[in-house]
Amino acid sequence: MSLKIIIDGYNLLMASDRFRRDFISSFDETRKKFIENLYSYKRLKGHDITVVFDGWKSGYPVEKREVINGIKVIFSRMGEKADEVIKKMVKNGDFSTVVTSDRDVANFVLRHGAVVISSGEFEESLMLAEISALKGESEEDDFEVTLTTKKKGNPRRLSKTERKKMQRLRKL
Repeated sequence: MSLKIIIDGYNLLMASDRFRRDFISSFDETRKKFIENLYSYKRLKGHDITVVFDGWKSGYPVEKREVINGIKVIFSRMGEKADEVIKKMVKNGDFSTVVTSDRDVANFVLRHGAVVISSGEFEESLMLAEISALKGESEEDDFEVTLTTKKKGNPRRLSKTERKKMQRLRKL
């Protein structure tokens, strides 16, 4: 089952050690490279990915949407932050998983029943997918068979929110 993922674009780029260095010097080139990485991830995992970038300082007068290699890219309109666009999309129930490290957005997303993945956690998933693509592994190779006895309960069970988050992380 594919997930619907929305990514806070510049938030992830600035949280990523790999992209942050290049981002400061060549803004557009780094963004293109980032979208190419997301395309590779999408090809491997099959998830529906939307990236939202800020356009509030030097953007277009209207919201700009385009599809690049199957990745939906949204630039918020001038005067509107990507956070506001993400909140609107989540409020409409369009997405089940949001990638951001912004606390305000994360709290909003959780209140509306979606799952939040931090930028660092998603970057790790991106890198693992990239490595497995280079090795030629498929997603089916990730399954592990464990034989266990039937348990009668776990006193240290994670909260429902944490279990949901872990389930989504495994799918990434």
